[in-house]
Amino acid sequence: MYDLIIYLYLLGVAVTSLFKDKVRKMWLGERAAFDVLREKIDPAERYVWFHAASLGEFEQGRPLMERLRREHPELKILLTFFSPSGYEVRKNYEGADVICYLPLDTPLNVRRFFSLVQPAMAFFIKYEFWYNYLHELKRRQIPVYSVSSIFRHGQVFFRWYGRQYGRVLKCFTHFFVQNEVSRDLLATLGIDCVSIVGDTRFDRVLDIKAAARQLPVVETFLSKRSAIEEQPQVFIAGSSWPPDEQLFIPYMKAHPQIKLIIAPHVVSEQHIADIMAQLKGLRVMRYKAAAKAIETDDKETAAGIEEANVLIIDNYGLLSSIYRYATISYIGGGFGVGIHNVLEAAVWGVPVLFGPNNKRFQEAQALIATGGGFEVNSPEDFELIMGRLTNDPDHRNEAASKAAALVASQAGATDKVYRHAFGQ
Repeated sequence: MYDLIIYLYLLGVAVTSLFKDKVRKMWLGERAAFDVLREKIDPAERYVWFHAASLGEFEQGRPLMERLRREHPELKILLTFFSPSGYEVRKNYEGADVICYLPLDTPLNVRRFFSLVQPAMAFFIKYEFWYNYLHELKRRQIPVYSVSSIFRHGQVFFRWYGRQYGRVLKCFTHFFVQNEVSRDLLATLGIDCVSIVGDTRFDRVLDIKAAARQLPVVETFLSKRSAIEEQPQVFIAGSSWPPDEQLFIPYMKAHPQIKLIIAPHVVSEQHIADIMAQLKGLRVMRYKAAAKAIETDDKETAAGIEEANVLIIDNYGLLSSIYRYATISYIGGGFGVGIHNVLEAAVWGVPVLFGPNNKRFQEAQALIATGGGFEVNSPEDFELIMGRLTNDPDHRNEAASKAAALVASQAGATDKVYRHAFGQ
């Protein structure tokens, strides 16, 4: 049944690739993966295989890859992705020796994959449970680890109809899970090779913070002193989608004294044009990646950037450094696909706001529980929360401290995984 579903999925991908660019990239990338492996895999070397579905999972695996690179330079790293949103962004990542898509999990593809790659061990990040690949790893007695995994009662493994597929979990050598619920659920399947280590993303955001850049463009934008405060309050909206923007932009237009920085999740001319249309009446500038310069909405020179109300980040790669300048942050996705990375803001000691689709995200739930994060369900919610954070410095500072303390308290998962897997 599983193989039939995979073949039907493969057919669906092939058809959809004719119409959607993202799916076409994945389709072509998977077909080219064997050429990449044939060209770049050196049979004389020992490879450690990391598999991440997408960019978020890559970030969870990255601290482990980089520690392995530092402490075992004699080992090579193979990194595979399922989604274009991971591969296309990180295909030139210097921390891995070979990077490609993972061919879809058909029996033929699995045989071809292992004819080219004979990994010494494998790490599957968070949610990846490919039945045929994992059974072949077990058959070959190759250690395979699940990193930062998290399990919930509603998942197929724990349903009566999913018990057969749930056997795939017994292919893992060890699970490094995020919480006790995950450990207890695995125990119901007779799986006890489990360690509760937390989430490696906490280690990753601390690394990002340590390597963060100062951004003169942003600092100039924020340099204007207020008659009320020594420094302007700064609201940073990261990875925003249209429903998020429709929530916070009206509030910001009513409070133009607060500096607004928007880093949209989708950087396209149409999306930015839509944002700027909503910001009509405010002075807006764009940080253009291609020109490495500032453009204004009214073609004035960049000399007056400190007079602007809004700065739109028109490129990727800066957001994690930009959060250092926030007074209050907002993370998008909570009114649709699910919230994006709240930890990149929290690590800077910044209160974090986000929409209601956050229940599956343990880090967001922890922020709410500790008082460093705030769920927003409506414009009325947003106005109430923002009013208190902007007008009550003690409340804001307390929330900021709790956000930073949460991140610091959860660090160390990478070390636990590394010591167990490599015996060091």
